[in-house]
Amino acid sequence: MDHPFPKSISLTEKCKKLQDVVTHEDTLAVLINADPDSLASAMALKRFFWRKVKRTLIFRINVIKRADNLALVKLLKIEQKHIRKLNSSEITKWAIVDSQPNHNEEFNRYSFDIIIDHHPVDPGSTGQFVDIKEDYGANSTIMAEYLRAAGIKPSPRLATALFYGIKTDTDNFVRPSTPNDINALRYLFQFVNMNIIKKIESSEMTRKTLGSFQTAMEHLTFIKDIAFIHMGKVNDPDILVIMADFFLKMSEATWSIVSGICGQKLIIIFRNAGFRLNAGKMAQKLFGQLGSAGGHKSAARAELQLDDIENEMNGISGFKQFILAKLKGI
Repeated sequence: MDHPFPKSISLTEKCKKLQDVVTHEDTLAVLINADPDSLASAMALKRFFWRKVKRTLIFRINVIKRADNLALVKLLKIEQKHIRKLNSSEITKWAIVDSQPNHNEEFNRYSFDIIIDHHPVDPGSTGQFVDIKEDYGANSTIMAEYLRAAGIKPSPRLATALFYGIKTDTDNFVRPSTPNDINALRYLFQFVNMNIIKKIESSEMTRKTLGSFQTAMEHLTFIKDIAFIHMGKVNDPDILVIMADFFLKMSEATWSIVSGICGQKLIIIFRNAGFRLNAGKMAQKLFGQLGSAGGHKSAARAELQLDDIENEMNGISGFKQFILAKLKGI
């Protein structure tokens, strides 16, 4: 189908078109790159199709390692499996939420009937039902609007997941968002279990991550208002995200940039808190010619293959110095 929808189409009409994609005989697989927003969105789509399909199964392409995300899954009892356990022969309809097929090679293997996302539109994102609202701060907002338009009251468990999805993807509305995000949060608030929200948020720091905080503090370098940390080798790139978010809280930092080596990739996480700054453009400007780089205005990421950048280092000793040279040249 064509995207975007005509402006004249109502949410009620969209709900009807979404329902028309499936039948009662279908088994629907919802594929995600698991984080709070995508997990909540998949839960919401499963609820939307309750009693409209034979069953809905949620599969993630990644391993959930962050302590707060593990707490989210455990406390809200989110039923999901790794994609390794997917039996394609059982699936008759395919959906992807909070992402698009070309965002990951794992997704590219499937032909999706339903695509619902809030990231920039990829021309290759086609299906029977495609709704991409790239101005929205969270995909959970889109799903909350669908539930509300369909007259579906979210359970406390689902409302809590959607509320947390909006809260995290907008970074408590520090990142770009819309009135729709705010309205969805206000609507969901009446159903939310705030004690679970507090517990999930307090689960980020563990005995395991304390060592990473110590490493980060030892390697913290300031370049004007940029707090830069090179963590060296890391087992999980999510720790880079945790550190970047944490060190942006420093009063002296307008930028927080954290890098590390995971496998054969140099990964660089960007965060900023300025009015005129754009993390996505900064990542693209500094590293776009060397690999994958981009993101939102206040949050971005670059992933560079080590083999591709070693020839670009021009005698610079170490990846930390390579990134520092780039930052100093801004």
